[in-house]
Formats: sequence, C-alpha cells, structure tokens
Amino acid sequence: MKIKFAFFLLISFFSTLISAEELVNLSAEQLISQQKDHNALVIDIRTEKEWMATGTIPNSYKLQFFSADGKYDAEKWLSELNRLKSSADQPIILVCRSGGRSGKVGSMLTKQLGMKNIHHLAGGMQLWIKGGNKVNTECPTQFACK
Repeated sequence: MKIKFAFFLLISFFSTLISAEELVNLSAEQLISQQKDHNALVIDIRTEKEWMATGTIPNSYKLQFFSADGKYDAEKWLSELNRLKSSADQPIILVCRSGGRSGKVGSMLTKQLGMKNIHHLAGGMQLWIKGGNKVNTECPTQFACK
C-alpha cells in the first residue's frame, strides 16, 4: 500500500512539471497587442465564402482548415502554416466565425502535437466585428487568397 501511495505522489509531482501546452483564449484587444508587439501570425481558418461575407482581420492570412463538409487534411494545412511562420516560436492566433473551430484546431495543435504559443480569438469574427474593429474586405496577395 505504501509503495502505491509513493508511486502516486511521484507521478503527481512529475505530471505538474511536465504539463501539456494549453490553448490561450484571446480578446480582440489581446489579438491586436500580440500582432503588434510579438509579431503574432493571425490565421483565419474559415472558408472562402465566410471571408467574402465579412472580410478578414487586417494583416491576417487566409488558411482554410475545414472543408465545407467538415473534412480536413491536417498534414497539408500544417505544411502551409509552417511556410507562413517567420520563426519556430512565433505566436499563432487562429480565427474562425465564433471561436468553435479555432478552438478545436488550437486544441489539436497544443494537445496532440505539443505546439507552443498557440492562441485563438475567443468569440471569433463575430466578436471582432461586434467590437467595431477594422476588417479587410479586399483580397491582398496572401496565401490561400483567390
């Protein structure tokens, strides 16, 4: 019994030292600050139809994750994401319509792949627009833009 208890304490101690990365929820103000002060890479994972309907966050990149039928190719998407990154530790902020999809993708990146510095805009573009923040309605020469 004492051995089991000691083992449990040992595991508990090391599990606090080796914690998994966590997805960080950001407000619109925090996104702006991260983008300005830390060169955060803002990735809009929505569909082209959604980009056209609402516009995008200025200086963000369009990199659709889920297809219209909910499927995805994580390997291809990660390859394209890595091409956009300026450094291995560059903060990444994911954006979708309401925060649901970006939360799922962010959790996958942090929990399954162990990626660090992953954030998402809580409330998504709905919150961004509701807050009166600027949107880019043009299609600059960015990756995945048609």
